[in-house]
Amino acid sequence: MSYIKAGDVLPKELVDKIQDYIDGEYIYVPRKETNRKGWGQNTNRKQETLLRNREIYQQYTEGVSAARLSEIYFLSPKSIHKIIAKCKLENQ
Repeated sequence: MSYIKAGDVLPKELVDKIQDYIDGEYIYVPRKETNRKGWGQNTNRKQETLLRNREIYQQYTEGVSAARLSEIYFLSPKSIHKIIAKCKLENQ
């Protein structure tokens, strides 16, 4: 996230009004609900995670232990167990 000078994008009257509430402080203006993007929408990360999780589940069904998968994927054993449980539900 980058900062934009209020004076560069807002009318002077609005900047003056904002300064009545916060003078010289940072303020975060959230996105409109209609402009929000879901997690992973800008990258392939969501798809990559899904593929990784399916790979973990397949290796688990082939006999690789959760502890070993934890080491391979640098995830906690608890995370591995959650992934396995979720994939089991999806495959039913």
